[in-house]
Amino acid sequence: MNVPRVCLALINSQTHRSESNTSVSTPNHSPLASNDGKRHQRQIRRGIHLIGTSLQAGISPPRRDILPRLGRHARGLLERLPNQKACADCGMVSFLEEYPNGEDFTEETLLAKIRHWNEDKAVHGILVQLPLPKHIHEERILSEVDQKKDVDGLHPANMAKLFSTATHAGAFKLNWNDFTSIPFHIPCTPQGCIKLLNRINDCQGIDIEGKNAVVIGRSNLIGMPVAMLLLHRNAMITIVHSCTKNIENIIQQAEIVVAAVGRANMVQASWLKPGCVVIDDGINSVDAPDTKRGYKLMGDVNYAEAKEVCEWITPVPGGVGPMTIAMLLRNTWNSWRRATGQIEG
Repeated sequence: MNVPRVCLALINSQTHRSESNTSVSTPNHSPLASNDGKRHQRQIRRGIHLIGTSLQAGISPPRRDILPRLGRHARGLLERLPNQKACADCGMVSFLEEYPNGEDFTEETLLAKIRHWNEDKAVHGILVQLPLPKHIHEERILSEVDQKKDVDGLHPANMAKLFSTATHAGAFKLNWNDFTSIPFHIPCTPQGCIKLLNRINDCQGIDIEGKNAVVIGRSNLIGMPVAMLLLHRNAMITIVHSCTKNIENIIQQAEIVVAAVGRANMVQASWLKPGCVVIDDGINSVDAPDTKRGYKLMGDVNYAEAKEVCEWITPVPGGVGPMTIAMLLRNTWNSWRRATGQIEG
């Protein structure tokens, strides 16, 4: 019997700082609100684990290899160990390959590794941690990853499909209310944001459709993809960024705010419309000499003040981060299912 395994490779030159729990909070901190996101993330991982366990008991269990993981980005390092634990919790065995001196790692070496993993039928997911060292061309690396193994959804072809307003992808009718019906990989963090909004809708009836949504940030990793996912769900979208004038006034009109700009406490409570929903995707490491670790993690939103204004808000840590890991596991699981003919795509 084959044993499922998950491979992770990481160019690591920084200290690991961890974000572990998932939650969604409301101003009154009711038990349902504060624990709901955490339960949702656990449900996703539990479902993957149960399916994997049942298949291992059969004739031909899967081998699920997530990613060679490469890069130096602080956010990626925050996720490194939680990813390994999440894999183990889902019955996956992780393998970590570290490159402490990323500057000595050549582009051709990385391309050769990716080509090898593309051809390896035991590998069902490849994730390249961004940003890469300056001497490595990001676009060339991402383009080299097999689209079907691009579990982070950043291959140019997968991004193009996400940014298309077509109703079909080939023969597949796209249902953006059900990500499992989408025959290509969607970026993990934006996907996690939408899943949290879905959970809020289940609890409070706050639907995405027709809402005025403001996305703060325009990166390819989060801002632009999450804006497109919101658009696919029929929200009215505004994207603001560092060159936007009167940014506070624009955000004050939003019923849904997604903050993904990477600036600690940038968004103040006075910027927010009372009763809005805030998904804080920022994860900023701030020095805190008086703490045991010497640092603390903060979001892009001033949580202490904003929670008194919002209807719902995700904290940092414990908000979007764990959902990102859950979506990575789900993408990899779906990649294996497609590779073994269980689902089309």
